Amino acid sequence: MDKQKWKHYLTVFTNNNLGMIGIAILLFYIFIALFAPLISPYDPTARVGAPFLSPNSNFLLGTNDVGQDILSELIHGTRISILIGIIAAFLSVAIGCLIGIIAGYYGGKIDNFLMRVVDLVLVIPFLPLMILLAAFIGPSFWNIIFVISVLTWAGPARVIRSQVLTVKTKGYVEAARSIGSKVSTILSKHILPGVVPIALSQFVLAASQAILIEASLSFLGLGDPFNKSWGTVLYYAQARSAFLTDAWLWWILPPGILITVLVIGFAFTGYSMEEILDPRLRKGRKSNE
Repeated sequence: MDKQKWKHYLTVFTNNNLGMIGIAILLFYIFIALFAPLISPYDPTARVGAPFLSPNSNFLLGTNDVGQDILSELIHGTRISILIGIIAAFLSVAIGCLIGIIAGYYGGKIDNFLMRVVDLVLVIPFLPLMILLAAFIGPSFWNIIFVISVLTWAGPARVIRSQVLTVKTKGYVEAARSIGSKVSTILSKHILPGVVPIALSQFVLAASQAILIEASLSFLGLGDPFNKSWGTVLYYAQARSAFLTDAWLWWILPPGILITVLVIGFAFTGYSMEEILDPRLRKGRKSNE
């Protein structure tokens, strides 16, 4: 894709209020994740106070049942939650791109077979399969990423395939095929550049989905016990009966808010990117306004 088109996309995106809000939220979370050791007031694994302390000047969000600072847990948990979301989304979209490009470009029996596989993955009950698979392979950082990637690639694959079907009918692609260009050349120089923008928007939306799935699995006790994420914090809060005391205000509510705001940031960014790629969405929004 030429630089002029990327410049146009950037200009449209910077004029999108929701997109800029989404980017600001994501940058804020990324800053916390990168500099967690410097921002965190305490070591999240150390006992620094009495158990179940309410918020005070020393512990802004109080302490948990063993006296660990909850704010420090959440700051370090930002790094784990975002890292899992980004890696899982990358693998999910990469698998989806591979399947979607093969199916869309070759068509015929290959397309029919791969799309039936996609349909099968999409119709299988998601929640029971997610819990069963996570429980079967065991809790760990990479196992959670594997579960998320395996269960979420089908959606991006369908979207990428639709884009490939559109791109391969373009005149320059048909001209390249007519002069006998290699398939690898056509895919790398013509098909892939037309797929990248869609893949980026799918990645952003997949990341938000991955963070929600990780939080859900960790809350159910299927997360990595050696790396505290926001979902893990919620799991221990629920296991220690925080819902039955006032501790839910500082032990359960903050991680829930953090997850919600981050997902909103991803959603705003992803939807804005989709509007850039499909001008009809922008026209529809303006007409509704």
